[in-house]
Amino acid sequence: MSEATLAPHDPRAFRNALGAFATGVCVVTAEVGEERLGMTVNSFSSVSLDPPLVLFSVATAARGIEGWRQAQHYAVNVLAWNQQDVSNRFARAATDKWQGVAVETGVTGAPLIAGAVARFECRAEHQYPGGDHLIFVGRVLRYDLPRPDAEPLVFQAGRYRELTKDHDMTVPADALWLLGW
Repeated sequence: MSEATLAPHDPRAFRNALGAFATGVCVVTAEVGEERLGMTVNSFSSVSLDPPLVLFSVATAARGIEGWRQAQHYAVNVLAWNQQDVSNRFARAATDKWQGVAVETGVTGAPLIAGAVARFECRAEHQYPGGDHLIFVGRVLRYDLPRPDAEPLVFQAGRYRELTKDHDMTVPADALWLLGW
């Protein structure tokens, strides 16, 4: 089948199909000059173990895109299941996102959200155009697991989900493809 015979692109249907993939929820934070940046993302992924690289993406139409382009350091905060309010707060534009949010300052100067499951402090390494998004790749300089036993906040099909079952399913040691490495 050639690409010419495929159905026309339907952005809403494509988004719905992507929504079938469950993701964790993160808040990416940075400080650029006197301005604190923060936004909710589910486009977070590992890139490399050596060197330690991660990525996230931002819509090029986002109000804060210029601040993110300028950020030399940022933190990715993996939210816990009970941090839906934090996710909702940082998902909205033009609000005081930081009021009432407990933060610490990381070694890079980026704000770290208290109560997160894991936090990755990064140095900006690369920016790549990706259609209507800009892909940011960061080198992890420091990470921590403040709540290693907490359940993560999960998003799928347009809503938050709760992990409800532990399945005792062993991943074969040689199945590195499953882990992406």
